[in-house]
Amino acid sequence: MNQVIATLQSRCSLRRYKDMALSDEHKDIILKSMMRAPSAGNMMLYSVIAIERQETKDILSRTCDNQPFIAKAPWVLVFAADIQRWFDYYQLCDVPQYCADHNLTYHQNPNLGDLFIAASDTLIAAQNAAIAAESLGIGSCYIGDIMENYETHRELLGLPDYAFPLAMLCLGYYPDDQKLEPPLLRPRFDQQCIVFNEKYHRLDASELQAMFAEREKIVQPGNNPFQAKNFGQLMYARKTGAPFFQEMHRSLQAAMQRWLGNKLSSLE
Repeated sequence: MNQVIATLQSRCSLRRYKDMALSDEHKDIILKSMMRAPSAGNMMLYSVIAIERQETKDILSRTCDNQPFIAKAPWVLVFAADIQRWFDYYQLCDVPQYCADHNLTYHQNPNLGDLFIAASDTLIAAQNAAIAAESLGIGSCYIGDIMENYETHRELLGLPDYAFPLAMLCLGYYPDDQKLEPPLLRPRFDQQCIVFNEKYHRLDASELQAMFAEREKIVQPGNNPFQAKNFGQLMYARKTGAPFFQEMHRSLQAAMQRWLGNKLSSLE
């Protein structure tokens, strides 16, 4: 097993960090590794906001589902799917007139295809950063809650209409006491439930029961805050049906209203 594979297979989320700023050298390595991520057409459809100011981290720790450890992370990176830069460049290059002269349709607003390809670019870059950091002894934790409270985060980070905060990565050196312990890896689903040959396979009831058998063991009916009788009920209450998921849905709608403009109504 080479070092890259070892890093990939041993990484886990870190929510407790050494009280020490990241070195400029390590930050530079992480960012350069991030920017070598695969990108559609080499367009690099993302922007990254690096945050070290305590005031900003304190706000994010509250707006991102009240998670105090965010405020204690030495370095925070917010990854935004970003089409703004390209549409500004298109205007600079007089693309609207070029389209008119060459019988091409010019889209005043980015469309869903732009958003999805930008989201792909953004998350690939974020994962490059996470793995580069891990290889340097710098742990990280993804925060999806940055997609909530869109209006607040848009103002806080100075985001334009066509840049959406898709992921946030909290980073910091491993505490000295944690370096001595093997990583506590959470179990993953069996590969046969996730990876299919040639065509998608929709799992039937028996296959789903086998897939979730181990996770069902953690549910104690009548002894959990959601009064769930099984793991499906527990996860729906904790995640899919939870208030923060509803806020994420609302925020995404608000962001898409700006992103797609009048085209959003035709999609509803």
